[in-house]
Amino acid sequence: MAAENRLVRALRRLGASNAELESEARQKVVEEVGANPISAVKDREFARMRGTIAILSMKPRGGTPWLEAEFTDGSGTVTLIWMGRRAIPGITAGRELIVSGRVSFVDGERRLYNPFYELVPV
Repeated sequence: MAAENRLVRALRRLGASNAELESEARQKVVEEVGANPISAVKDREFARMRGTIAILSMKPRGGTPWLEAEFTDGSGTVTLIWMGRRAIPGITAGRELIVSGRVSFVDGERRLYNPFYELVPV
């Protein structure tokens, strides 16, 4: 039975795209560190997530700068928003972080305002 499961996993991995394999690896790390998968986080729930900044941009709102980051863990995405910030040392596209805070759903998308964050050592 175990050999059959290994064979099925090996065949599935052979047919998987690089993006699928990368997503699977990210989700495994999330599970290992005990973080919440982004796809499982509900509205107004406090969560601790580990993932990577895919896109980083500065979007002013009403004259106030907002630093926004698309954050992904392979299971989903959440937009991190730091209000009043143009940049944060160490926060760059491609950087791996652990973030925590209360997640809100706005227009059907997950958002995390002014999250606590830890830079994952490179």
